[in-house]
Amino acid sequence: MSRGATASRRAARLRAWLLALALGILPAAYADAPPLKPVRQPTPGALPPVKVRDLYYGDVLFYMYQDDYFAALTRLTAAQAQARLPHHGDDADLLLGGLYLSVGQHREAGEIFSTVLSRPNVPAAVRDRARFYLGKVWYQRGYFDKASDVLAAAGQSGLTADMEAERRMLLAQALLAQGRDAEAIKVLDNWNGPVIWQAYAQFNLGVALIRSGQLDSGARLLDAVGRLERSSKELDALRDKANVALGYAFLQAHRPLDARPVLLRVRLDGPQSTKALLGVGWASSDAEQYQAALVPWLELHGRSLLDSAVQESYLAVPYAFGKLGANGQAVEHYEAAVREFSAETARLDESIAAIRRGGLVEAIVKNEKPGQIGWYWQLAKLPDAPESRYLYHLLAQNEFQEGLKNYRTLTYLDRNLDTWTASVDVFDDMLVTRRERYRTRLPAVLAKLDGVDLDGMQRRRTDYEARVISAESGGDYAALGTPREREMWTQIQQMEAVLASAGGAEDVEDAREKLRLLKGVLYWQMSEDFKARAWAAHKGLRETAQALRESEQRWSLVQEARQAAPDRNDEFAGRIAALRPRIATDRERLAALERRQADYLADIAIRELGAQKDRIGSYLLQARYALATIYDRAADSDARRAEKARPAPAAPVPPDGGR
Repeated sequence: MSRGATASRRAARLRAWLLALALGILPAAYADAPPLKPVRQPTPGALPPVKVRDLYYGDVLFYMYQDDYFAALTRLTAAQAQARLPHHGDDADLLLGGLYLSVGQHREAGEIFSTVLSRPNVPAAVRDRARFYLGKVWYQRGYFDKASDVLAAAGQSGLTADMEAERRMLLAQALLAQGRDAEAIKVLDNWNGPVIWQAYAQFNLGVALIRSGQLDSGARLLDAVGRLERSSKELDALRDKANVALGYAFLQAHRPLDARPVLLRVRLDGPQSTKALLGVGWASSDAEQYQAALVPWLELHGRSLLDSAVQESYLAVPYAFGKLGANGQAVEHYEAAVREFSAETARLDESIAAIRRGGLVEAIVKNEKPGQIGWYWQLAKLPDAPESRYLYHLLAQNEFQEGLKNYRTLTYLDRNLDTWTASVDVFDDMLVTRRERYRTRLPAVLAKLDGVDLDGMQRRRTDYEARVISAESGGDYAALGTPREREMWTQIQQMEAVLASAGGAEDVEDAREKLRLLKGVLYWQMSEDFKARAWAAHKGLRETAQALRESEQRWSLVQEARQAAPDRNDEFAGRIAALRPRIATDRERLAALERRQADYLADIAIRELGAQKDRIGSYLLQARYALATIYDRAADSDARRAEKARPAPAAPVPPDGGR
């Protein structure tokens, strides 16, 4: 059993290893937030979080955390093209490779990883994890030679114990898939890992040993796996597969007495049960216990005829009856086999014809859950079609699954181009609105700008600054007084002039004294606040100067925008117009690729159904031949019995009575 394939079906989501792959790209803002729950310690080999320093990188992560990998991919590509990620060079490249993997583009991802991993500044932990995940994807896609090379090159510095165990397991399985049994044995021999992985290691090592001719050594390992007491769905399936593999190895070695008890350990409701029942029957048959062989073989007759073990049982049962001398029952079961095989052949012909008419892949994809792309997807239901009964077997094949992933990616891109087509229409409307707004608002804006005298404002500001400087240098406290204080100071000066010409009467002198007192109080108040008022005046002058500079810059920008807006609108119009033929060309290419991929998947389905038909045709021929043989033997037997029952002929009489 493939540990890698089993692991891919578990609940672990692809984004988890994408985040780990891209240097542990959990934003530091999240890491620094107060935890709502006790924080778990990082696992061995965990990579540190990366602080998001570029806005566009955070935007990419936002979409990736929502499993919208395609949106994240397009945004990351655009940000890199516009050089908007100055602080996340290697991070962004690794994330880009992971996103390409998430949408099934393993070739592009492999090129990116190869480029990034060749850089000397990439940490060893990142390099090891990248190779591990890349090798895992190569294995899942069926490129076993590339998978074995990448997995063999991966170190252990960035891998947890489970990841290292999975790496070695995938490496061994890739070698086994290439027939390199001796190398797989070296990888797995004398290796101790986590308990669950140890069971898989024993299974694969046992298979490798048996395939290399070391039956007894391999049998010991498979027997140990087949007797595991720990129980889980995964281990139950592994136990059954180990027992079936060992049982059939014993059957091929002509050791039926060893095979039967091993095969009897397989669960009756598991996916390996049909092979086990068939093997138990052949073990009994090889031991010439034909009555015992009928029990498991007859049990198979109640199961789906799509299973090759069930098909073979339709020939095995009458064979056993023939060995027991029950020719009547043998004939009955051979005739039943002929009927079932003929009916199944007709159904296969109908399904193959339906697939050739087209629409198989479209019917499958139409029933999937919407908005899915990448590695994990689910069908809502199977299509209502003659070939649907065979889809379970087709969908279980890795080649068909991988091809279907590619087709689904193409359909997703096609839908994305539909969105872009609608977006281009929206862009046209936006551009029309932009031009109309420019045409209608420009006169009003210019009228407002014409009413603003920046030069006059600058002159007034300069005059005020000169007055402040003059007041400071001449000690003119009244110049910076409040309006009321300046008014009072002016009135006092006027009263002083009047009293100066009024003579020297006693009441005039009294008035002059009071005026001096009032003037001194006012002078003291203005001098006390003069420094603060001078500082405030200079601050206001600086702020006014800054505001005037900004106004001048904005005036320049308005003038530039006034001149550039028509050109920019024309540029936008050209870019929008250029998008339409690009989208049309891409849609034509996608349509052609979809047709080719659909034809490829249809060829796989027809090839598989054709192989099924050929196998059933072979069984049908054997059943008819066996049936004809029984009829011939019965006819010969009847002829011999009739010959024995016929009276002996009288002796011939010589001529002339013997005279």
